[in-house]
Amino acid sequence: MNPRQLIAVFLCVASLAQAQSTAGVVEKPHGKFWKRWYQEATIPPAQFQNNNRTAGLIRAGKLYLTVQDAIAIALENNLDLEIARYGPISADWRYVRAQAGGPLRGVPAGNTVANQATGGQGVAGTLASAGLSNTGGGSGSGNNGGVSISQIGPVTANLDPVLQSVTAFSQTTIPQSNTVLSQTTALVDMRRVSNSVVQEGLLTGGYVQASVNYSWLRENAPSNLLNPSVAPVVQIYARHDFLRSFGIDVNNRFIRVADRNRKIAVEQFRSTVMNTVASVVNLYWDVVSAQEDIKSRQQILTIAEKLFNDLTTEVRLGAVAKFEIFRAEAEFKSRQRELDLAIATKRQNDTIFKSALSRDGLADPLLDSAEVVPLDSIQSPDKDDIAPLRELLAKALKNRPDVAFNKLIDENAEISAIGTKNGLLPQLQGIASMSAVGLAGTPQPQPNGAAPDPYVVGGTANAFGQIFRDNFKNRRASVGFQASVGNHVAQGDYGIEQLQLRQGDLTSRRTMNQLVVDISNQMIALRQARTRHSVAVDALALQSDLLKKERQKFDLGDSDISTVIAAQRGEASARSTEVSARATYNRARLGLEQTLGETLDNNHVAMQDAAAGASSTPAKPR
Repeated sequence: MNPRQLIAVFLCVASLAQAQSTAGVVEKPHGKFWKRWYQEATIPPAQFQNNNRTAGLIRAGKLYLTVQDAIAIALENNLDLEIARYGPISADWRYVRAQAGGPLRGVPAGNTVANQATGGQGVAGTLASAGLSNTGGGSGSGNNGGVSISQIGPVTANLDPVLQSVTAFSQTTIPQSNTVLSQTTALVDMRRVSNSVVQEGLLTGGYVQASVNYSWLRENAPSNLLNPSVAPVVQIYARHDFLRSFGIDVNNRFIRVADRNRKIAVEQFRSTVMNTVASVVNLYWDVVSAQEDIKSRQQILTIAEKLFNDLTTEVRLGAVAKFEIFRAEAEFKSRQRELDLAIATKRQNDTIFKSALSRDGLADPLLDSAEVVPLDSIQSPDKDDIAPLRELLAKALKNRPDVAFNKLIDENAEISAIGTKNGLLPQLQGIASMSAVGLAGTPQPQPNGAAPDPYVVGGTANAFGQIFRDNFKNRRASVGFQASVGNHVAQGDYGIEQLQLRQGDLTSRRTMNQLVVDISNQMIALRQARTRHSVAVDALALQSDLLKKERQKFDLGDSDISTVIAAQRGEASARSTEVSARATYNRARLGLEQTLGETLDNNHVAMQDAAAGASSTPAKPR
């Protein structure tokens, strides 16, 4: 790979990484491309403060809200949504990492750079060329005894071009038992070695490596014809797999999995948005129901209070016995207590609802003390147009986020299984390399008049000239084969994964069957809630009419106080039942919407607003 291609590869990776960033959340480093590779991204701190939308809707200690206002505030301030927003961003970064190849996170990988003494350079090079070794100096080896994490299936080569350059300086003194060659009892070497390697992984399975090794040596050996000397080596090395780890489908499987994981993260975020919106809407209607219950209790209390006041007047006029007033007073106080309980329930619902709309709970005293005043009321349509079950199932399969990400998870499992299947194969590797060497140095006079070949006399330029002219070329090729007898590990991994895939298929079918049951149950619940509400409305009308007639009869002296109070209680019970039935119907309708995945569409929520954490609906002061 030439320098222009190397730069082009890095530019493509940098531009891709920039494209994956999420505006306003993670800012990629700026500046020259070679510099921003090694700079950290700018990640803003977590935000714990609410926006100003809530404060703008508070008037005289009361928070006036429509259901759309509540949803807009939740999109901006709800902590569950704020936490979930990091999911797609993290998935984007994991995708960028997967495109670089290499092992999975947590799986160690080692890179080694080895340097060899160039044949013919110095005493050590002469001995190496003769197939001998010079004891001395020393060598080291290391073994990592720690716990390592492994991954099943072939490991993709590092797809990011890697430049590694090492320069080493050394001075060694080696005693010489045989001074014939070195002509000294202690061989002193002063060496400078530079080794630069550029390596690029291949998606087909393998890697290509280009290296330049430069060695400069000065010795105290009088027998050296060249001293000091330089010995550069330029090599192109390629290794490729042809059975295990072979093929683009095998080596890019984690990239494809990471790409689908981005889609999964988006669907999971959409699921969180849907659940949060459904929760906020339900809490809003709980507040509405509590407020409706207060109004109902107030009407009941007004009726009981009027009866008590009328009886008090009649007792004072002597038209009614005094003991009758005690029952009316008890009924009045009982309704007063019911109203107080309804007000307490409303305050409790307010607290829960406001907490869902705030990042800092109720730390803000203005929000904490504000009474929620819902501006929308529960509407009950004349009839419910429920589509057939098959049509509703098709809507759920299209709209529900869990259906989408379960499908993507199954696809990921199938893609990952490619690596496990490929791991069954034996290993067949081909290795090829071509290199050129050079040697040059300063000639040293010898007592016997010997002189080096004039071709190697010179400096670094002469040595590299020999390489570019390919005067001393080397070509190597090898084929290696390795197979495991029995292959029990790979067979076991493949069997386990295939069984898990079959379990996944059955789980998906079970989920599909359960989805049909859930839709059917929600349809039945909605129909039952509609029927109960209709019956409650009729019962309330009947009880109200009965109370009115009993009161008229009581005023005319044709009824007694016990019958009137019983009629009041019946009307109160019917009114409370109607409010409860209306709330139950509303919950059933919202439950069916959530089961079908229509919560966001029916509440006019755009995923762009949810992802940005800023609703496009303007705040309107009340």
